[in-house]
Amino acid sequence: MIRSMLYATDLGLYAPYVMQHALALARTFAAELYVVHAVEPMGLFAESVLQSYLDEQALNEFHRQGLSTVMANIEQQVLDSFREELGEGQQDLKLIKSVRVFQGDPSQVILEQAAKLSVDLLIVGSHCQGASGETPLGRTAARVLQLSRVPVYLVPLVQRRRQGDA
Repeated sequence: MIRSMLYATDLGLYAPYVMQHALALARTFAAELYVVHAVEPMGLFAESVLQSYLDEQALNEFHRQGLSTVMANIEQQVLDSFREELGEGQQDLKLIKSVRVFQGDPSQVILEQAAKLSVDLLIVGSHCQGASGETPLGRTAARVLQLSRVPVYLVPLVQRRRQGDA
């Protein structure tokens, strides 16, 4: 029985398509839908750029408050994109129990949240927005499929050309 689901979004080009699958499943099963987005930690280059422009106190302040502000803004962006995408179907927003943004490795964030929320199903796209169609599966989707303790609903994002198409 599916009572709760976790939809992991990369906020990419195909996110609305994957969201439609998540909402359809939530409606079908009358299940709660949690939405999660992972923001990868800043790399060494970004950190060094910040250090060159900010003094130590300002940098510490950014890490304390700036990051939480950025995360809250991303959460709001996700909700706004849902509202825009749904248009007339605003009742579907009621299916969404929460939208959360976390910093960390995407596959790890998804798996941790799935365990924490005790969801019955994970919903992910097969590739991130920047992946080429040549790889059969994106890194995050592959890790989630390998390590998940609950079923995973995988939405394929790349339509394969038939052999006769050029």
